[in-house]
Amino acid sequence: MLIDIIAGARPNFMKIAPIVHAIEKQAEGTGLEYRLIHTGQHYDAKMSGDFFTQLGIPEPHVNLGSGSGTQAEQTGTIMKGYEGVLAERLSDLCLVVGDVTSTMACSVVAKKACIGVAHVEAGIRSGDRTMPEEINRLVTDSITDYFFTTSELANENLRKCGISDDAIFFVGNTMIDTLLRNLDRIQPPDFFGPEQLTSGNYILITLHRPANVDQPESLLAMLNAIAESAEGLPVIFPVHPRTRKNLELIGDLPECIRVVDPQAYLQFIYLVKNAKAVLTDSGGITEETTVMGIPCMTLRDSTERPETVTLGTNELIGTAPEKIGPAMQRLFAGQWKKGQVPPKWDGATGERIVAAISEIYQAKMPLVEECVS
Repeated sequence: MLIDIIAGARPNFMKIAPIVHAIEKQAEGTGLEYRLIHTGQHYDAKMSGDFFTQLGIPEPHVNLGSGSGTQAEQTGTIMKGYEGVLAERLSDLCLVVGDVTSTMACSVVAKKACIGVAHVEAGIRSGDRTMPEEINRLVTDSITDYFFTTSELANENLRKCGISDDAIFFVGNTMIDTLLRNLDRIQPPDFFGPEQLTSGNYILITLHRPANVDQPESLLAMLNAIAESAEGLPVIFPVHPRTRKNLELIGDLPECIRVVDPQAYLQFIYLVKNAKAVLTDSGGITEETTVMGIPCMTLRDSTERPETVTLGTNELIGTAPEKIGPAMQRLFAGQWKKGQVPPKWDGATGERIVAAISEIYQAKMPLVEECVS
């Protein structure tokens, strides 16, 4: 059985690594082989290349090199590239992860080629259709065959859409597999010493969503609110490429904000683990802070990972800058919640996924054969 594993953007690499490792560990006697396909959606070394090296993932078998562009341009380039890969050799299963453009694009191409689709992180929903990621989730799940989920809430979301229980596999969170596997390997970034940073004495922020970064005035208002409430602590800001363009339009930033380049995985997790708190508009980072017990504030009005709020250390603050100060006051007053780790976020998700795929393969012939017949 040939499995295409699709990776396109930075979060995908952390999610596929445990699956790749599990296939390699269990491959003997299972009949499973994989073809790792990098769509090239993230093409900067700090956003992609370093991750393959640090996470022990082999070089991709194929790199589609989609590069940048509008949503439609990127989608079309990825679809055309993956269609060409399948024309050379059909796979038996297309495994996609998360909710980026690559996830949706490759799912559509696979289904049109009568190949089964497995979606890792299926069923998560923010309820906000202004987010491109929400559209990607809805489209992907509407044509997925096998749904690998991170929470019971995701299972319920799928059931409400008419998905039967025998197609839903509650396996846990592969991103947490990667986190737990690498916690003893994390290392400080080069700037950690020169900036005189110490554990618990800085704030970490990440911002990349259009609602937060596409308008320079709004972005500056948010950064000012963070700086004013940081009580003199340094604010470390690894800058996403889309955010950097608007920072250049802003000019001078508050003195406490230290803009740095995107960090490789081991360095970034070191920053998260040692931060006083993390302010972010990323969904994946809220999962990592929950497992590490780090206070987290989500600068969005909705989240597709509500378990990080109901169980974890995350709170949904919103996008209004005036909401940041009161939350930071609670943080510095020692009133932040402790949180707990959600069920099955235990480091064994990749193994559960591969075991389920093996069972599926043994029980049923690949969908492409059914389609052709």
